Parts: sequence; structure tokens; C-alpha cells
Amino acid sequence: MFLGILVVFCFIPSADVTENKILVSQHPFLTVANKTATLVCNYTYNGTGKEFRASLRKGTDSAVEVCFISWNTNKTISNSTKKFNCQGHHDKDKVIFNLWNLSASQTDIYFCKIEAMYPPPYVYNEKSNGTVIHVTETPIQSPIPLWIMVAVTGVLGFYSIIVTAVFIIYWQKSKKRMYHQSDYMNMTPRHPPYQKKKGYPSYAPTRDYTAYRSWQP
Repeated sequence: MFLGILVVFCFIPSADVTENKILVSQHPFLTVANKTATLVCNYTYNGTGKEFRASLRKGTDSAVEVCFISWNTNKTISNSTKKFNCQGHHDKDKVIFNLWNLSASQTDIYFCKIEAMYPPPYVYNEKSNGTVIHVTETPIQSPIPLWIMVAVTGVLGFYSIIVTAVFIIYWQKSKKRMYHQSDYMNMTPRHPPYQKKKGYPSYAPTRDYTAYRSWQP
């Protein structure tokens, strides 16, 4: 008895795991000192998509969409939320998000999300490591340079010392002058009180009225 064994080989093509897959890379940390930041999202995609959408999302759970950009072969549309000043720009294999007027309260981790919208299948990138944007407060600078303020303060201080010294010297001289004048006034002879009541000066001789009485009988 002949035993035949039929072996059927079925060729199943291996699936390309990189097909229709989007990979995104971001810089891990970004320090902002002048309230403006530029976040670059580099990506790779080897699918057949024609329409795409890229968005910048804030927070560890990516719950807040800061701004987005969508594009195809004909046009590009960019938009941002009211709480952020953001604009996206697509350039070949990267998406650039420009942010301005950032505040310290907006310090957080930001993620790039890139989606292939059309034609199907719809795909988007896995969550990347994100970029921590640290916004530092800009110190308020005086419009007047520091060295000018120091110079003006020194001149005013020196001037005040001179004025005070002149005032003290003048006051001491005035005090001495008033003291000498009071001494001169005390040395002036004064009339006795009874002479002031009479109508003649103190040097007039006193008349002897007894001489006039001798002619009387």
C-alpha cells in the first residue's frame, strides 16, 4: 500500500510592521527666557496618506490642544486656541510650532501628535517622550542704566552735604553777630525814669527859686 503524503505549502507574505506607521521625535527639554519658543517635531512616515493633521498638546495626559496644522498637496491650515499664541508650519519631514508671549504658568510637557487623515487607513503616531518647556520670568529692567542712577545719587548726596555745611556756618555766624549786637545795646546809658517825665534834658541846670523871693517885702 502506497501512502502518499501531500504537503501543501501556503505562502503567506509577512506583514511589514513599518507600513503606515508614523514615528515622532522631539527635543526633551527647552528653556524659554524671552517668552518665545520654537518646538520642532521630526517625523517619519512611509504610508500612502495625502492629507495630514499635526497638533501640539499640553500636559502629561495630552488633554489640552495648544494649536494644530493640517495640510495636503494643495493647501495648509493653521489654528491655535485662545489661551495660547501658536502657529504651526510644515516643512517636508517635520512640523514646527512657534509659540510667543509665554508665561511661567505655561511651563509643562508638550507632545506632538501627527495623523494621516486620508486616504484610509487612518493612523497616528504613538505617544513620544515629549518636550518639557520651561518658561522663566523675565526680570523687569529699569529704563535708566544702573551707573547713571548711582552717579545721580552720588551728586545729590554731595550737594546735600554742601548745602547743610553752608547752612550750619551761616547759622553760627548769625548767632555770633546777634550776640555782639545785644552787648552794644546794653552799654548805652539810659535816662532815669523821672527825667523822661520832664520836658528838658538831663544836663539842664536846676534853678534856685530862693533868689527870686528876696525882693518881696
